[in-house]
Amino acid sequence: MNDSKDIFLKSLSRNTLSKQVVERIVHLLVSGQLKPGDKLPPEMELMEKLGVSRPVLREALSSLETMEIITRKTRDGTYINNKVGSKPFSVMIALSSENLPAIIEARMALELGLVTMAAEKITDGQLKELKESIDEIINCPDNNYGAFDKEFHLIIALSANNPIVEGMIVSLLLTHSKTDSLIEIREKNLTVEHHLAIYEALLKRDPEESFKQMYRHLNFVREKILSL
Repeated sequence: MNDSKDIFLKSLSRNTLSKQVVERIVHLLVSGQLKPGDKLPPEMELMEKLGVSRPVLREALSSLETMEIITRKTRDGTYINNKVGSKPFSVMIALSSENLPAIIEARMALELGLVTMAAEKITDGQLKELKESIDEIINCPDNNYGAFDKEFHLIIALSANNPIVEGMIVSLLLTHSKTDSLIEIREKNLTVEHHLAIYEALLKRDPEESFKQMYRHLNFVREKILSL
């Protein structure tokens, strides 16, 4: 870490202070001023440099730890994780969690690509799991089927068998619970209809039809969420 510059020093507004501290650390990482393995200054020094209180700083550090950006070691200090660069998309999702339009669009962009790859790579076993997730929705005694909906999309993401984009879609699906909680009126029959259409396209190993049916489904979800 470059000690010749006070890279932390910059005034922060009082709004969402802990989030701004998180964004500052992430910015320093992206710009290369902080690097994997670097040790952060002691807590008191960070509080002074950032102009925030101990509770604000600790909340920010907890968020960074949850995002696996830092590791806090007892009696040894706080370090930037060595593998932090492997999960940049998770960081961006966490920082943009309130921007629903951007998250939904990012999810569409990724899932539409993933489903076309899945059409070429999905195994018979994964197709069976996909159908079982649809059956779980059908047999759900109430409309609380969000977990099975998430499972459906995750199976497709994993069947694309690409570890780089797989990490991205898993991160996006972490937002599923949030968007799911916003929906007051569920339309199970439509969800089942859309999922079955995607399943049938994948069963035929048809990338174009898989793309078409996934777009139909995700666009429906987008319009429903953004109209709330």
